[in-house]
Amino acid sequence: MSVTLTLSNHFKYQVAKGNIDLSGDVLKIILMNNTFAFDKDADATLSDVTSDQLSTGNGYTQDNKELASKSLTEDDENDKATMTCDDVSWTADSGSIGPTGAAIIYDDTTSDDTVIGCIDFGEDYTIPDGSSFQITDIEIDLT
Repeated sequence: MSVTLTLSNHFKYQVAKGNIDLSGDVLKIILMNNTFAFDKDADATLSDVTSDQLSTGNGYTQDNKELASKSLTEDDENDKATMTCDDVSWTADSGSIGPTGAAIIYDDTTSDDTVIGCIDFGEDYTIPDGSSFQITDIEIDLT
């Protein structure tokens, strides 16, 4: 299965209203449990998805992983703008993390903690004690 990013409709609205600055706002990423199913219409804010976030423990801490080194590029050839950032990782310690099947990216700067979108891993992962889980090549395309 392939990894996919689905943007929330509320994020698109917030961008159109000028309420989100992908390069300047604090963007965070959280891991979701393996029963979570993203709904781009209903999952608009962090409070809409919090109940499905993994619990703090064993190397995972809720709401603390910030996306760093964000960069925006304009791509006229492909008619889009793209935001990229550094890879993120979690290392399991004193037990496993997960299982997780997805991650949520949200804007911690907006008043409602707007959900930007969901990265669906295409399968579930459990990170065993002492191992790391990394999400690489994070890219948000605005087309």
